[in-house]
Amino acid sequence: MTGDLRTMIREAADFLHANGVGEADTGLILGTGLNDYSDCIEDPVIIPYSEIPHMDPGKVEGHRGQLIYGKRRGKNVVILAGRYHYYESADIRITSFPARVLAALGIKRMIITNAAGCVNSSWKAGQLMLIRDHINLSGQNPLIGPNLDEFGTRFPDMTYTYSAELREKIIKKAAAAGVVLTEGVYTMMSGPSFETPAEIRMIRTIGGDAVGMSSVPEAIIAAHAGLEVVGISLLTNMAAGILDQPLTGEEVTEAGRQAEAAFAKVVDIALEV
Repeated sequence: MTGDLRTMIREAADFLHANGVGEADTGLILGTGLNDYSDCIEDPVIIPYSEIPHMDPGKVEGHRGQLIYGKRRGKNVVILAGRYHYYESADIRITSFPARVLAALGIKRMIITNAAGCVNSSWKAGQLMLIRDHINLSGQNPLIGPNLDEFGTRFPDMTYTYSAELREKIIKKAAAAGVVLTEGVYTMMSGPSFETPAEIRMIRTIGGDAVGMSSVPEAIIAAHAGLEVVGISLLTNMAAGILDQPLTGEEVTEAGRQAEAAFAKVVDIALEV
């Protein structure tokens, strides 16, 4: 990605406003397991990433590569149906650009979803985890470079990135709806190779409960912009070394399909609270 970042964000946001994207309460980033959630949006405006200035469409299976604007549960929402992962280009500016555009559109809350490997050996695959904190082991930070002062301070505090108040409300409402949520620490690795058993032991030792290859850059951008952040992980598989079997991308995708209804229910709750 080349060019002035501030100008590129403005051009993308202006394009979206000119093509039917209005004010929104919430931005939602869909990961594996929520591919069809955007089909529930009322009166959708659907714009392929390939048409949005400076937005890379990405090529990961199960990610639509569309921005959808409309209503869900009485809220105006902007959805990123798919994300561009850091491992696809090794350019953190490309990875975090869609989240920056969401912030520029004026949202107040960002809901970030993902599929993750389960590191906590007392849990099991198929559970849903609310992110209470994260560990960034990707080696990158999307705020490196000139600070965009109109979005936030040079050195944003990350202590309260994932709202404890929102997590408490979501857990209570989810329980009432028959969905059990756990809370934990999400760890980001760069990928695309899955982690080694030794790396999983390290992550467990330093306090990680789940591991994946996304979400942290978006959470940092949201925190920098002063947005409320909700992070939801679908624990699609036990991480390397916990079970005596290899990991596959197909396993992650299939687990996402099986948990889609519960996953979508939790996202609806996160929109409403």
